[in-house]
Amino acid sequence: MSVEIESRNTKPVTAIVDIFVDTTKVEEVVRGLCLLDAVEEAYEVTGEFDIATVVSSKSIEEFRDTLKNKIMKIPGVKSVVSSIVLSAAKGPRVETVSPESRNQ
Repeated sequence: MSVEIESRNTKPVTAIVDIFVDTTKVEEVVRGLCLLDAVEEAYEVTGEFDIATVVSSKSIEEFRDTLKNKIMKIPGVKSVVSSIVLSAAKGPRVETVSPESRNQ
């Protein structure tokens, strides 16, 4: 049975997606991630996860598709933890704001 999901959210979505990888496949997973247009940044990291990425999509539905049908299907990806960005305080995605206007 197929269920049609009505598109309700057309707002852009930026997410941090942390990826657990089969340790013998890290390089292959990084290469696969770099081929995906939605993956804007990809880092091999130390710590709990093996790879950290920044993923941007036009909508929550597009993000869901990227996560389930692209990232999770790369051979070597074991699991992911995603965090949707609610707001940006500092970094390349923040509009330039003068120090004076921050204090208002």
